[in-house]
Amino acid sequence: MIRYLKRGKDALDRAEDDAQVRSTVDGILKDIEQRGDDAVRDYSRKFDGWEPLSFALSLGQIEDAVRQLSAREIEDIRFAQTQIRNFAQIQRDSMRDVEVETLPGVILGHRHIPVNAAGCYVPGGKYPLIASAHMSVLTAKVAGVPRVVATAPPYQGAPHPAIVAAMHFAGADQILVLGGVQAVAAMAIGTESVAAVDMLVGPGNMFVAEAKRQLYGRVGIDLFAGPTETLVIADESVDGEMCAVDLLGQAEHGPTSPAVLLTNSEKLARETMAEVERQLKILPTAGIAAKAWAIYGEVIVCDSYEEMLTKADEIASEHVQVMTRDPDYFLNGMTNYGALFLGPRTNVSFGDKVIGTNHTLPTNKNARYTGGLWVGKFLKTCTYQRVLTNAASASIGEVCSRLCHMENFAGHGEQANLRVRRYGERVEVPWYQPVPALDGSA
Repeated sequence: MIRYLKRGKDALDRAEDDAQVRSTVDGILKDIEQRGDDAVRDYSRKFDGWEPLSFALSLGQIEDAVRQLSAREIEDIRFAQTQIRNFAQIQRDSMRDVEVETLPGVILGHRHIPVNAAGCYVPGGKYPLIASAHMSVLTAKVAGVPRVVATAPPYQGAPHPAIVAAMHFAGADQILVLGGVQAVAAMAIGTESVAAVDMLVGPGNMFVAEAKRQLYGRVGIDLFAGPTETLVIADESVDGEMCAVDLLGQAEHGPTSPAVLLTNSEKLARETMAEVERQLKILPTAGIAAKAWAIYGEVIVCDSYEEMLTKADEIASEHVQVMTRDPDYFLNGMTNYGALFLGPRTNVSFGDKVIGTNHTLPTNKNARYTGGLWVGKFLKTCTYQRVLTNAASASIGEVCSRLCHMENFAGHGEQANLRVRRYGERVEVPWYQPVPALDGSA
């Protein structure tokens, strides 16, 4: 039996919040589409107090930003990028172009073709999320994207030097200091100063996520990534302190970030809840984490691993940290998650910052149908076909003609029949009249 010791905000209240966000974003996108750079500048001034002569940084400005970092800071950024680049390259190498002769004289194949231009959003207004530059820009470049535009909001009234350096080291072709809906709109719609991209990637707050949702179709997107979510699955092999640290470590992302404990031990659950309250008294980011925990935090107690697995798949969380005696049970059994962190020696922060996997992951139960950002998101798998012999063309054509007849597609059928007549040894029968519909009409 599943028991809730603490519940978060209900779905109805969240839906009302979402409706307000949708309306706000819709108005901004329409304005930017009509007024271009002027609208972008107005919103940047309004929301960020930021109105430089140019939102794009020059090479000199980029070099100035890099010079503000210490040698150790640069070394750490490069270390993280090495890990992320290595794993992204391994993923890219696993994707092979293929070509195969499926029948005598019939060649089928596919190629993995990178998109021509990608826009990478790096959150940075509240926290300078340096790692998001690695995850998006670097991954796009490993995939082979020719033009990558990277953007982040100003941090405390200026470009954040570490974000700029990370974008530059990752290979960004253009770096903008611009945030929020106005940033993703400028990249997707295109303005006088920003050429439109083909794809938007990167995490963001609820407004950025909604903007990506509304722009989807005009451009591609990586996924619908909203506020950070974390699910800790634990049993008594760990203690309340570790569970609380890992819950609050993600709750500090923002006041709408769900943090959920799923356990088969009511003792551990209550210890964790007490530890959360103790740590909130000393955590420097408690002002944000406490709101997220109060409004969106949940503690769920199950009777068995089986119940925990079922509930975890129902939650379909972005991050799932498994700290149980048998973490492989969840690795082998779970199907709905953004990323798994197995055992107490790892944690979500490792994945967020440095270990090598990508931290842009599905939220809002979208893990039911998609994984996170990776090189494959920047690649279009495009098929081709080639028929080499007359016999193959005529043979395929005969079957195609009969199938077209079943569907009443006369034009399609004639495409096939022409090849049979041109390349076959016998003449195809004339095209049949369409089969009457059941009501007797043509």
